[in-house]
Amino acid sequence: MTSRATPSGPYEGASLIAALDRSAWFRAAPDALRTELAGVGRIERFAAGERLFMRNDPDDGLYCVLDGLVRIGAASFAGKEALLAVIEPVNWFGEITLFDGRARTHDAYAERESVLFHVPRAALAALLERTPAWWHAFGLLLTQKLRLAFDAIEEAALLPAAQRVARRLLLMAGGLDKADTLRRVLKVPQEDLAMMLALSRQTTNQILRQFEMQGALQLRYAEIEIVDASKLAELADPPAR
Repeated sequence: MTSRATPSGPYEGASLIAALDRSAWFRAAPDALRTELAGVGRIERFAAGERLFMRNDPDDGLYCVLDGLVRIGAASFAGKEALLAVIEPVNWFGEITLFDGRARTHDAYAERESVLFHVPRAALAALLERTPAWWHAFGLLLTQKLRLAFDAIEEAALLPAAQRVARRLLLMAGGLDKADTLRRVLKVPQEDLAMMLALSRQTTNQILRQFEMQGALQLRYAEIEIVDASKLAELADPPAR
C-alpha cells in the first residue's frame, strides 16, 4: 500500500490525544505509552472503497479508526464475501500480526471516506524493545478481541436471531453494559449487519422492523438509530432459565 499519510489537521497534539482517548483501551494504557503512540503514529485518510491491506499482506502496524468505517472480511474466488466486522470510531485493529509476526488474516477496506490513526510496525517494534512491559497493554487489546470472538461463537450457537441482532447493535454502539453512554446512531447498512451475524437480509430486516415497532430503534437509509437503549438491552437479554 502506498503511504496515505496527510497533514494532521484537527488531530494534533492534545487534540489527537483527546480523540484517541475516546477508545477505552487507549485511555486505560500507561500515560507514557499513550504519549509515545501519539508521537510515532500518523494520520491517514482513505477514500470510500480504498484498500488498507489484504489477507496475506505483510504486517504494516496498528490502526485506530478516528472517523468513518472500516470493513474487515474475506472474499472467495467466486466473489462471495464473509464480513467479520465493520469497525467504527474509536476502535483499534491489526494487533494479531503484532504478536505472531505473520501475514494479515483478512482484508480491510474503507467502507466510506475515513480518517485513521496508523502506528507503523517499525515504530511499534522500537517502542516494545525499549519498554517490554508495554506488551501487557497490547495483550489486553488482543484478549479483548478474543473475548468478543468467543461471545459471538456462543451467541451464534445458543441465542435466537432477534437477541443476536440486539446484542450486536449494543456492542457496536459501545458495549452491552453501557446503555447510558452508547453511541446512538450506527452507520451500518442492514445487509452488512446481516452478513456479520450470518443471517439472511430478510430475517434481519424483519427483526429490525419489529424493534422499531417496539420503540427501540429508528431505521433510516444505511443507518440505525438507537431510540431507547434500555428497551434494546431488554431485547438483548437471554430469557430467564
